[in-house]
Amino acid sequence: MTVLLTDEEIAALLAERKVLPHDYLARIQAKPKRGHKERELEIEGDAGSGFRLVVRQSLIEPLDFSAILIFCPRETNQTFRLRRHNGRSHEHTNQLEGDTFYDFHIHKATERYQDSGLREDSYAERTDRFTDLGGAIDCLLADGGFDRTNLQTSIFGEEATA
Repeated sequence: MTVLLTDEEIAALLAERKVLPHDYLARIQAKPKRGHKERELEIEGDAGSGFRLVVRQSLIEPLDFSAILIFCPRETNQTFRLRRHNGRSHEHTNQLEGDTFYDFHIHKATERYQDSGLREDSYAERTDRFTDLGGAIDCLLADGGFDRTNLQTSIFGEEATA
């Protein structure tokens, strides 16, 4: 079963309030991968939706990073990438629009791209809202409906850019 969501459903999931546990830094687990570090945390939204926050960065190229918010529908093994904040490490092309750029960018799940048979978050927009992983995490927390009241550090333990 493939998860397909409308733009309205995507917006509701992004807006759903999400609270990181006070000890989220201690609870997040590193997963060794070839050439990069990765951490993830399962989160439940106020309406009971399941989410996963994933952060990864290349050990070689500091601008090769992603901060990802994933929706995990209950009682399935499916996932749906709502947002993906990427570094400036590769060229991106929006296939339906035909525009290509090399910059920091935010992938956004869209109904239009799903309807075209493409990955839900294939569409991306350039951004100047972050220039490093810490900024991308902070931006994702702001965009993803996270209650950031008591957060003072990012997932990798660096100061957040507030």
